[in-house]
Amino acid sequence: MQQSFLRIPRNASGRDFAVGDVHGHFSRLRQSLDRLGFDPARDRLFSVGDLVDRGPENEQVLEWLEQPWFHAVQGNHEDYAIRHVRSGKVDQMNWRGYGGGWFLDLPEERQRVYAQAFEALPVAIEVETRDGAVGLVHADCPVLFWPRLEEALRDRYKRTSAVCQWSRDRLRLVDRAGVLGVRAVVAGHTPVAEPLLLGNVYHIDTEGWKDGYFTFLDLESLQAWPRAMVTEPESADDEAGQDPA
Repeated sequence: MQQSFLRIPRNASGRDFAVGDVHGHFSRLRQSLDRLGFDPARDRLFSVGDLVDRGPENEQVLEWLEQPWFHAVQGNHEDYAIRHVRSGKVDQMNWRGYGGGWFLDLPEERQRVYAQAFEALPVAIEVETRDGAVGLVHADCPVLFWPRLEEALRDRYKRTSAVCQWSRDRLRLVDRAGVLGVRAVVAGHTPVAEPLLLGNVYHIDTEGWKDGYFTFLDLESLQAWPRAMVTEPESADDEAGQDPA
């Protein structure tokens, strides 16, 4: 049974990093981790989802999900796979256009293996740090007060998870209100040219899977690498991107 909200204690021996969308580029991610000096014996990596589609190495995702130092939330591309296997109610042409062909072309039994692995991922993760909890979702936090998210996912799962996985409103509106009751929230989903901070919400999908680079956010210091956070987007249209998936 899926645990939609997962709490993880502080890393007492090493560092914790969040990384933006991967989209099937695990070799590129590994190279970036090497440059970061990531130590899997001590450090942990938290993905904000969209592990698959678009890239050439989607089938490596199961190996990564088996690593004890790697944790991920469900992104909307994982949601595509889950819904396709569960109900078949997915716009396959749309999904294929956004890189889902590798999954759709798999045998049904293999599709079920991946969908089961994705369904086991939480929709939200809360990681304890020295200065308080940091939350991770794929797209956005649908509640104003983070401690209410767990209850919302339990009582109104479909509506709440849809915002967590699909919403672009915060970036589109350049909403700096932030989320109360949590030190920071980290999200991906909507590409940004540089890691962007709105209120206490950190947007870190800098398109390492495309022509950009992977952003890593140290969850203790809230410092981004290899480029620092920016707080003033040029415009909502420039920063929010145009890709609906």
